[in-house]
Amino acid sequence: MIQSKGDLRKYLEADRLALGQSGKKPRILGDEIWKYQILLRKCEYYNNCKKGILYKILFIYNKYRFRKLGIKLGFTIPINVFAEGLSIAHYGTIVVNETARIGKNCRIHEGVTIGATNGNPKAAKIGDNVFIGSGAKIIGDITLGDRIAIGANSVVVKSCNESNVTLAGSPARIVSKNGSRDFLIRNE
Repeated sequence: MIQSKGDLRKYLEADRLALGQSGKKPRILGDEIWKYQILLRKCEYYNNCKKGILYKILFIYNKYRFRKLGIKLGFTIPINVFAEGLSIAHYGTIVVNETARIGKNCRIHEGVTIGATNGNPKAAKIGDNVFIGSGAKIIGDITLGDRIAIGANSVVVKSCNESNVTLAGSPARIVSKNGSRDFLIRNE
């Protein structure tokens, strides 16, 4: 979670690298996903670190731009859910519950849902260096370990604390011991 201006810089740089961007700033035309992620981080910064009326106004302004761009791209991602190194691969519907917690260097594709179920308001806790394929659904108060790859259209409803595995199927199960290493742009 962003707690200072230094954290904001660190998160923005990690996101830029995870997205594979070589420039320092997004282009005027294009780079909407990068712009969305920058607005996400600014909203987190103003919400978590700054108090006072001026910063409240800046938060509201950035939150408005963030939501407007999110609607255009099809993203419903709350603040303070993803750690640094977020990489959204494509435009398309992505829905994340506000109680979810996702670690560093997550690559997420379109059609993904990370939500709660059965009257329990809690969503998944996901480790670092995780790849989430197109159309995957991660449902419920579950825990997933580090360096996990989740296959396209998989439905994950049970915890998996093992690292370096690939989950696939409906319901998802371990299908490989390869993990996410080959799917992430930036590994740590």
